[in-house]
Order: sequence, then C-alpha cells, then structure tokens
Amino acid sequence: QVQLVESGGGLVQAGGSLRLSCATSGRTFSSYAMGWFRQAPGKERELVAAISRSGGNILYADSVKGRFTISRDNAKNTVYLQMNSLKPEDTAVYYCAAKSAKSDFAFATMTYDYWGQGTQVTVSS
Repeated sequence: QVQLVESGGGLVQAGGSLRLSCATSGRTFSSYAMGWFRQAPGKERELVAAISRSGGNILYADSVKGRFTISRDNAKNTVYLQMNSLKPEDTAVYYCAAKSAKSDFAFATMTYDYWGQGTQVTVSS
C-alpha cells in the first residue's frame, strides 16, 4: 500500500506560480511511475504530467507544455509539479498518482494504482 499526500495548492493570480509536492510512504518509491492529474468542476479528470521511475522519461498535456515541470526526488520519496504562468483555466483539484511499473516509462493513462486526496489550485483573473 502506498499513501500519497499532496501539498502546495492555493490561490494565485493569473501569471503567478505554485509548486505542488506529493510525498509518498513506503520504501519502493523508485519502483513507481508517477503522474499529476487535475479535475475542474464539471469536467473529467485529466492527465497533466507524468514521469517515469528514474525521471528520465516525462510527458505533458499540450495545455501545460512550456509552463509546468514535473520532477521527482527518489531519495525523498517525493514528486513535484512546478506550475508557472498560471491561467484561470488551470483552476482545478490536482491529484498525484502512482503506478507500479517494471519499465522506465511515463504513462499517459488513467489506470494508476494509488491516488492522493487532492489539493485545490485556484487561479484568479
């Protein structure tokens, strides 16, 4: 069992920045691919960014490319999402998720094994 706890959400003006963190339990963090997802009111949950076990493979949703950066620190069992140039349409609950992986892929799928409780990000115009 892996527990995920997100932090770093909040209210920010358009153009501002936030850094989300997701701390995980357990000793096998490096065996999990990680992802950040978001869900806005009335919309389906969507992938924002994903990172492979080693951090060597990364993918982003087109809507955040060039603005968001996903990274991980396997020594600290933590994955991050640096969000710059935030827009009102980035407003959502952001979730981190973990997917057990034998290969060093970043996964663009909703079928992750473990999910955090989410953190609210609100961008005002």
